[in-house]
Amino acid sequence: MGFFHHLHGEHQARYDGMFPYLWAYVVLLALAGFVMDTPGNILRGLYTIIITEDALITDYVLVAGPGAALVNSAIVTGISVGVLYLARDTLNGMTLVELGLMSGFSLFGKNFVNIWPILIGSMLYARYRKEPLGGYVGIGMMATALAPVVSYISLDNGWGNPFWGALVGLTIGFIMPPLTSYTYRIQNGMNLYNVGFACGLVALICVPLMASLGADPTTHYRWATGYNVHFGAMLGLICVLLIIGGLFFSRKPVWASWAGYRRLLQTSGRAPSDYLRMFGPAPVLINTGVNGLIGMAYILLTGGDLNGPTVGGILTIMGFSAFGKHAGNILPVMAGVSLGSLVMDWTLNDSAVQLACLFCTTLAPIAGYFGWAYGVLAGFLHSSVVLYTGSPVAGMNLYNNGFSGGLIAIVLYPTIMAIARRRKPVLQEEDYFDQLEGDRPVIPPDPRVLKEN
Repeated sequence: MGFFHHLHGEHQARYDGMFPYLWAYVVLLALAGFVMDTPGNILRGLYTIIITEDALITDYVLVAGPGAALVNSAIVTGISVGVLYLARDTLNGMTLVELGLMSGFSLFGKNFVNIWPILIGSMLYARYRKEPLGGYVGIGMMATALAPVVSYISLDNGWGNPFWGALVGLTIGFIMPPLTSYTYRIQNGMNLYNVGFACGLVALICVPLMASLGADPTTHYRWATGYNVHFGAMLGLICVLLIIGGLFFSRKPVWASWAGYRRLLQTSGRAPSDYLRMFGPAPVLINTGVNGLIGMAYILLTGGDLNGPTVGGILTIMGFSAFGKHAGNILPVMAGVSLGSLVMDWTLNDSAVQLACLFCTTLAPIAGYFGWAYGVLAGFLHSSVVLYTGSPVAGMNLYNNGFSGGLIAIVLYPTIMAIARRRKPVLQEEDYFDQLEGDRPVIPPDPRVLKEN
């Protein structure tokens, strides 16, 4: 037990040094935006983003230009890093997940205005519970999946009211922490986008209620094309630099970094699986770069488009590379989506299916825990279910794939357990600490783990 506390304190102190790198990422996003467009166009684009209703699919690259989309992403990510710092949040693998989600989805749905009510709502919940902000601001950031609800209520013609939009956002942020705690338990850690499932449940209540009050929320189809070269070069460079950094600039021999990555590939990815805490930064950097290249290659090889939504999906995969996803458990699920294209009435280059190809990796733990065949089955089912779960909520839940993944996880987990009875031997986070200490330590609740637990 004493060893664990020493290990946790040592890792916490080490990961506090992540902040300069996180700010560097923010600057890199902003610079990329100004390279792709002029300052004047970026300012006009940012205004357009603020006054645009953001229901799925609203590609900021199309409505405001690539420069404004990237600068919006930089601002939102900067806000997130600042909030984490001021809340004295414990930095670990989940930190990278949160920033991957915030930077990715701020290319198609989140902006530096509509996220605030939900963030403040989560802070109010922490104050109500008289607990540190650090344990809840992460949930608030992920709960901004419902930011389109704030935008819609605030902006919709004939019904728009910023006061009510802010009030609804505050309410969403306030109720999400206890709701996500409950939804995690019923999914057994098999759906990495637990908050997305919880947000889907809230949207199922909000949207019918808004409709009953006279609103008419509808889904959108704003999808940019023609940016494969621009975004491909940008993503490819980032991924290669991450892999090189993990191999050669991590204060470890190359063989040790690679061995750590190979050990990471043995894990199931079942939540919570904090790879940064388990393996250190070098294997996580390699894993992040490899997964980013896999996501980008998948889109390009299937004839898809690199734009706001798909780049956001790739950034999400890269973020979760520190918390559950690796090549061994995402490829079977992605293969399941590809298999669906052979027998179902849609193609892989349909916009919604392109997103499903990326976000289906929320079910990666099924492949890691039960084996690749069940991962293929999960991806196959997800490819169809996700195409229909967005309609009842009118695109108001940006993490629609998390909602679909939760439904599939709830059905598949007990079914597979009843049929298969045995699972693939994998390394879990608890087992990892067993091997370090010899006996299983009683791990105290980590505020970062409680977000998903």
